[in-house]
Amino acid sequence: MLPYAAYLRVYEPLTAFAESERKVWADYADSRDRPRRANALNAEHGESVMRLLGTPPQPVPAQESPNAYLRRVEDRLYVCPWQTRLRSWLAFSRLRGTTPQKIMDHLVPKAIADQTADDFDRYKRKAGSAALRTHIRTTAWHVPPSWFVPFDGNERWLVLGSANPGQDVTTATGRNLIYVTSMAQARRRAARALNVLRRHLGDAAANLEVEDIARWLEEFHPHSLVELDYGGLVHLMDDDALQADQSVAELSAALTGLDTGQEELAYAMYQRVILRWKSMQLLESAN
Repeated sequence: MLPYAAYLRVYEPLTAFAESERKVWADYADSRDRPRRANALNAEHGESVMRLLGTPPQPVPAQESPNAYLRRVEDRLYVCPWQTRLRSWLAFSRLRGTTPQKIMDHLVPKAIADQTADDFDRYKRKAGSAALRTHIRTTAWHVPPSWFVPFDGNERWLVLGSANPGQDVTTATGRNLIYVTSMAQARRRAARALNVLRRHLGDAAANLEVEDIARWLEEFHPHSLVELDYGGLVHLMDDDALQADQSVAELSAALTGLDTGQEELAYAMYQRVILRWKSMQLLESAN
């Protein structure tokens, strides 16, 4: 798990899970020992660091995580499983598929990489494609424009703060920028955005990214919640930058402008979003 990362999460209602899992998550929610929301990112990050700094490194945990992010709305419990093992497998597969072999061998010894890939292949054969669905998507150093589509500017929740003395600034939880919406709203906005983009831009790359998000949202219970969490990215932005960040509202304005023939407005709003996050991505190679 990378420290400077953002997260797109889906929380499903407890009733969406198999009966055998419902009691597990209900008991988990009542547990005093589970990681609380304020410390969850720290806990996830710590687990990842310990695995990767081990000798030999362990790209994927031996067992699936028993933890989850939880939300309660009007006494209704919503669950977003961490799925750390599955997400690590998927991330490792992407890394191995895009990294030259010589570089990969320096990151993870070949024997361990081969064993990790074999373990994942066995898991896929046994569990089937449905078991590859993840409740959490992660991206480092930026938020993809398509991730803003499911939300409305009024759903923005900003808390300014800084790390406590001695706390790792990359995972401190004193500051947050989060959007939360219902699955019905998220699907409706994604469908509307996709319709606008197809009518005005044809088969543009942006269409594919929004379509991917729309399809992913369709995989979950219709009464779920969808959350965009800036995660560790808030520690790359000062208070003024966080307060000025209206990426969701700006992208929505760009889509409205495109759909109503206000091309200059659409271009200006879209460029504000793109340039903001392009400058953020440049920080990855700043040192």
